[in-house]
Amino acid sequence: MARWQPDGRRRLQDAALELYGERGFAEVTAAEVAARAGLTERTFFRHFADKKEVLFGDETQLAETIADGVRAAPPEASPMEAVLVGFAALSESAHARRDRLLRRERIIEQNAELRERELAKFAAWTSALASALRERGVAEACLVAEVAIATGRMAFHRWIEADRPVPLAEAMREGFAAVRDFVS
Repeated sequence: MARWQPDGRRRLQDAALELYGERGFAEVTAAEVAARAGLTERTFFRHFADKKEVLFGDETQLAETIADGVRAAPPEASPMEAVLVGFAALSESAHARRDRLLRRERIIEQNAELRERELAKFAAWTSALASALRERGVAEACLVAEVAIATGRMAFHRWIEADRPVPLAEAMREGFAAVRDFVS
């Protein structure tokens, strides 16, 4: 096994996407993912608690990226403008990973256990976002965070399904504008 090769974590994630896409999440073992990546099963479990986490292992970092963007927004920014700054921080790298994100999305859609884990991820993102909004003095931080995550999910799905996607940050702005128009 080629354990000394760099970026074992990313190789495991790529191998999982390939195998889950080929055979389905339920049909693939952690050992098979590790073998496809040229690593040992033990190495797999050093990086991930289970085979679901190979799809969700970066989620805490992503939630913090959003929250840090909210914290860095100009003080005069409205709550939703601050949230858009947070989402824009994610969008910088998303375009380069769009195909990978699309494959991940398809795998999650096909498995109830993964859809449930995805909902848990969004709950954690909502909590992180609400915390950052409270730090900005937003009175209804939880409500704003819930609306923002729901809007972000909708905009992300539109973006990932688009034949010719605009940058993700632009798709987010369009999604938030649609919600603003809807509630006005």
